[in-house]
Formats: sequence, structure tokens, C-alpha cells
Amino acid sequence: MRNSPNRIVGTVFGAVYLLVGLLGFAVTGGMDFIATQGGLLLGVFAVNPLHNVAHLLIGGALLIAGLVSARAAKATNAVVGAAYLLLGVVGFFLAGTAANILALNTADHFLHLASALVLLGVGLGTERAGDARPVTA
Repeated sequence: MRNSPNRIVGTVFGAVYLLVGLLGFAVTGGMDFIATQGGLLLGVFAVNPLHNVAHLLIGGALLIAGLVSARAAKATNAVVGAAYLLLGVVGFFLAGTAANILALNTADHFLHLASALVLLGVGLGTERAGDARPVTA
């Protein structure tokens, strides 16, 4: 990975989110696909089957981008980080409503915000010289 922070973070976060997505199905058996209340993963994080699928898709995107190139990882980290920032903030307003289709709880909100900080931090940061060509708009 030639010491690219974006590739390392993307690959690690991708693998973790894939694992979380798979483990989530262990606590959501028999639950509606889109339920506003979820099973507790690790006894703290609420998930439903839709939330698990979202983790699998996001984890796959991060992992693939991290394995492809620093440029792909940088773009994917920034996009996923921005989405998690939005979800982390909006999630506080969705909890307890019928719009909470991902069965989010307070622990989820803070985890999404923490993920956003890391992913946006590396995604918007500058790659080390030689690791990636500059990303231009």
C-alpha cells in the first residue's frame, strides 16, 4: 500500500465495516428488514437487517477502493466520511420516529460521527508525496 494513509484507513475501515455488517445478522434474526428498533450489536449499537446491508455495502466500497489506489481510497474516504457526518447529525433527530429506518440509537450516532472525523480527515487531507496524484475537480 506504499504507506498511503487513505489506502490504509480505507482498507481497515472497510474490513471492520464488513465484519460489523456480517455480525449484525447474528442479532437481527426474525426482525423486519426495516425496523425502527434493532437488535444490539456488542450490547450497545442498534442494528436491523437494512443497517447490516448498509454496513456491508459501505465496507465493500471502502475495502475495494483501499485496495485499488490511493486516489480511489481518498475519494471514497471523503464521500463515505461526508455521508457519515450527515447521518451522525441527522440521526439524533430520527431516533424515536418512524423515519428511523436504520434503527439508529445514540451509540450509533457517536460512532458514525467518529468514523466521519477519521474518514474525512484522511480523505480531505493531503497524501504524502509520491503516493497519489493530486485529485482535481
